[in-house]
Amino acid sequence: MKMSSLKAIGFRAVRSLVTLLFCVTLVFVILRAAGDPSEELLPPETPPDIRQEYRVQWGLDRPIVVQYLNFLGRVARGDLGESFASDLPATELVMQAIPKTILLGGSAFLLATLIGMSLGVTAALRHGTAVDRSLIAAAVLGYSMPVFFLGILLILVFALQLRVLPSSGSSSPVHLILPTITLALPLAGRVARFARTATLEVMGKPFIRTARAKGLSQLAVILGHALPNAMVPLLMFFGIEIGLILSGAVVTETIFAWPGLGRLLVDSVNMRDLPVVQAVILMITLIIVLSNLFVDILHALLDPKVSLARTLGGTG
Repeated sequence: MKMSSLKAIGFRAVRSLVTLLFCVTLVFVILRAAGDPSEELLPPETPPDIRQEYRVQWGLDRPIVVQYLNFLGRVARGDLGESFASDLPATELVMQAIPKTILLGGSAFLLATLIGMSLGVTAALRHGTAVDRSLIAAAVLGYSMPVFFLGILLILVFALQLRVLPSSGSSSPVHLILPTITLALPLAGRVARFARTATLEVMGKPFIRTARAKGLSQLAVILGHALPNAMVPLLMFFGIEIGLILSGAVVTETIFAWPGLGRLLVDSVNMRDLPVVQAVILMITLIIVLSNLFVDILHALLDPKVSLARTLGGTG
């Protein structure tokens, strides 16, 4: 690997650390400005001296600057603190929730990619026809529908009316169906529109006409030439969508009582459990930053016209 590429990766890594620091600092300040967590976690009849003991134990009696510096020092050591509500390490609670979010997000991503790519490529190949207009209309409807509305609608139809699928929980693979569909359909609509645009752009390139002139079948042209070249811009799109999947998971996991990072975040915010909220935000931000860095590097490797240093934002 060239020295310029190594410098670009280092530059992007530093920029990623700055992004993490900014997000964690913002969350830290907002949570402290929202009020005293002891008011939410302790019963109203708790004596003032007992309440003060808990504030001292949690470090909330110190100036906010001291709290922030202590927090950064713990993060640097890999210590994200202990939950105010359960006294368990915040890292342990996050690690327990991550597998569920990865399972839900991964399932939704695969389903959305399958549906979206199929609809988008089909619409591109039928450009200007009624099939094209119908598929794009369906895609717009899909990504325009709010996640919470779609989730409640699926619960009403399949859990309450038809009684064929459970409405909450995660004890069996069947419990994954409704949350996956809820999270996947809006993403599938966005993938379909982007895939259609990327495919149309590629289908107008000279090498596609050359492939057809050689007598290749339509399927061979699509699979061997159109889709591989259309995947380059789609990779960048998927990198951005990872963040949207995680944000959608917060709502989806809450609706279906799915025990992942999203539900943990909502429950912790409601209880003012500051260490857990900070740990979840840090983990989500880290996932988004690393996924975008990976997509940038993969984009440069797949597209020879794009240098790694330029893709990563370096100057070499």
